[in-house]
Amino acid sequence: MRSASAELPKAAGALPVAVPVARSWVLPSAAAAASTLVFALVSHHLIDDTYITLSYAKNLAFHAHWGLIEQGTANTATSPLNVLALAAVTFVVRDAVLAAGIVFVAAQVLLVLGLRRLGERTGLPAAFAPLTFALLLVNPLLLSSVGLEVALGATGVVWTLVYAGERSPGRLGVMIGLLALVRLDLLLIAAVVFAARREFWDGIWRTAFAALAVTLPWFAFSWVVLGSAVPDTLVIKISQQSWGPFGFTNGPLLYWRNFPAAAALSFLPLLLGGLAGMAWIVQYRRGSETARRLTPFAALAVAGALHYLAYSRLGVPPYHWYYAPSIIGATIFLAAYASAVPERVRRATWTLAGMTLAASVAVYALPGIPRQFAPITSNHASTTEYREIGRQLAAIAHGRKVETAGEVGALAYACDCELVDEFSDRGAVDPAITETKRRSGEIGRALLEANFHNFDHSVAPLSPDLVLATTRRAPPPAALASWHIDSPWMGSQNLYLLPAHTSGG
Repeated sequence: MRSASAELPKAAGALPVAVPVARSWVLPSAAAAASTLVFALVSHHLIDDTYITLSYAKNLAFHAHWGLIEQGTANTATSPLNVLALAAVTFVVRDAVLAAGIVFVAAQVLLVLGLRRLGERTGLPAAFAPLTFALLLVNPLLLSSVGLEVALGATGVVWTLVYAGERSPGRLGVMIGLLALVRLDLLLIAAVVFAARREFWDGIWRTAFAALAVTLPWFAFSWVVLGSAVPDTLVIKISQQSWGPFGFTNGPLLYWRNFPAAAALSFLPLLLGGLAGMAWIVQYRRGSETARRLTPFAALAVAGALHYLAYSRLGVPPYHWYYAPSIIGATIFLAAYASAVPERVRRATWTLAGMTLAASVAVYALPGIPRQFAPITSNHASTTEYREIGRQLAAIAHGRKVETAGEVGALAYACDCELVDEFSDRGAVDPAITETKRRSGEIGRALLEANFHNFDHSVAPLSPDLVLATTRRAPPPAALASWHIDSPWMGSQNLYLLPAHTSGG
């Protein structure tokens, strides 16, 4: 009986040179088409935090201004690279939502090209790349995060894995630097992938200098001009802590309670990845050549697990897109593992993957297409509702400052007015900085002091003229306007606007 490792090169396919060249664009073209279709569907329900990013991109593209609203500078865009990419495309196409679709499709094409290159280098069957791509594309949680930096992060992680395996220190450094600009916490993923290589220190200085050359210009600009090198969302989200009894650690249970089918499919890779990881360890210790080939993928799964532990340690709220790096790492590892098993077992693993894909598509389509809400969402109203309210709010406010009721992204995007919120008002961030310093140890406080060295603590929070609030009862008589909103997360409410002096706040 042949070993699994002996089958791998044969499964990869030793085809004539002309065939791969002729077919080289079939996979990326199919990925582009599938991604375009997906974005056409999800663009109807981009979550509110996506619209925070889109508002930043629109202000940068149209006004050369870094902020959630045009009237004030802020540093609450978690992903500088995502904003910069979206702004560059928005400047050309003049529509930030369309720009988000273009960036998403481009990232997905690069992702599948990176997966194909990984599969070829490790001798996996040709089906590995499209299988992995499809599993990531229709994962309900990842579908619910489109427009955020998740797609760029997945692409960056895969190409980091490519260049780490190919021993290309300069390109690896550039990719690590780009990952840091996508999300700073993705450096943890890059560090594990980097350290998992044999003789990982080989070319370390070239890698380090290349990474610094990519990252230092932005972080220096942000530190001097914006008042903090790391975006303010770090302290804002840490200061929020948990949502009642649910923190990041047990957050999947919260989503399972509210969206059982979507959550089960979203987090299934974490469970299966843990089981496959134990099997991989046993095989690796027995000297399996197949297990050795899968070491880079196993390292990625471990990196995802460490990312989960790190966020649990930080005590941040269970925002669903925070789980994306762990899910992405586990999914890629599972797809590689399923593709590397002996051929007699491979049919069963691919059948299971196909069933997962079909179930994910069914869960998405079940409420009807186009959907009003993402498969997993914690928003209080739909995008359509918020954008319509934002347009009406612009006419009612007449230049007056409006304090939000907790969600600001889609309102700011549609209103183009001065919305007062900790994500838009730099003066409102200072309490979160103080609270985070209080909760931190000596090293943490020192890092926070360094990060906010240029922060202007003398800036007072803005005083609103009007206040948005929600109630499950009838709006008060003093309300200037009210809107009925509804979501699967919060149920039915009334959002209303009233003068600040009558709000009691």
